[in-house]
Amino acid sequence: MLLRGLACVGIATACLFGSAVQSPVQAACYEEVGCTNKDNFHKDDLFQLSCQTLGEVRNSIYAENGYCFKSSRYRRMFGNENCEYETSEDVPLNRYERRNVDLIRRVERAKECD
Repeated sequence: MLLRGLACVGIATACLFGSAVQSPVQAACYEEVGCTNKDNFHKDDLFQLSCQTLGEVRNSIYAENGYCFKSSRYRRMFGNENCEYETSEDVPLNRYERRNVDLIRRVERAKECD
């Protein structure tokens, strides 16, 4: 599971990447699915996660790339200190991140997550 502070976890090397935010941000890495910025998540692995965890993984991708959270829950979880983008469509995601967000959303719909 993700450790607080968006750090890589498990058997991991640093998952640093450059984003639209001024300084490099660490990508979140999950033992169950991989690093958000460099691994293609797999549907079967995502189905093993709870709806809450799916939402946290999806939103960690946006947090890593400068999204400004509106909900108090995710503002508390990720903060808005380095945010730049008010809408999720404006957040610049690499191909892995975009694919992972799309797949997580499909799994959330299939699991009927709120």
